Amino acid sequence: MLLSLDLNDERPLHEQAADAIRRAIAAGEVEPGDRLPPARDLAVAMQINANTVLRALRQLRGEGLLEFRRGRGVSVLNRPDPEAALRQKLQELLAEAARHGYRPDDVVEWIAAEKQEAR
Repeated sequence: MLLSLDLNDERPLHEQAADAIRRAIAAGEVEPGDRLPPARDLAVAMQINANTVLRALRQLRGEGLLEFRRGRGVSVLNRPDPEAALRQKLQELLAEAARHGYRPDDVVEWIAAEKQEAR
C-alpha cells in the first residue's frame, strides 16, 4: 500500500492520512476483510507520528470503513462510496445554509461563482 502526504497541504496531518488510507481502500489496494499494517508501520510509511495515524484510523472507523479488533488489529470493512459521502456533505451544507436563512438556490449560485473563479 503506497501512502504519501502532501507537505504543502494546509489540512491537518490526520485528515491527510485518513484521505490517503481512504484512497488506498477505494483503489482496491486493500480489500474488505484485509488487515491494515500496524499504526507504527503506517506512520513510518507516511513519515508522521503514530498517534496521528491512530487519530486517522479512529476517524475512518467512525465512518464505518474500518473495524478495530483486539488482538487482530485493524481490518477494512467496506469500500468507500464517494458519491454517497459527497451527497451526505451536501445535505449537511444545505441544512447549515437553511439554519442561516439561505435557500438551496443561494448555495447553487455560490457553487457557480466558485466554478467561475476556478477557471
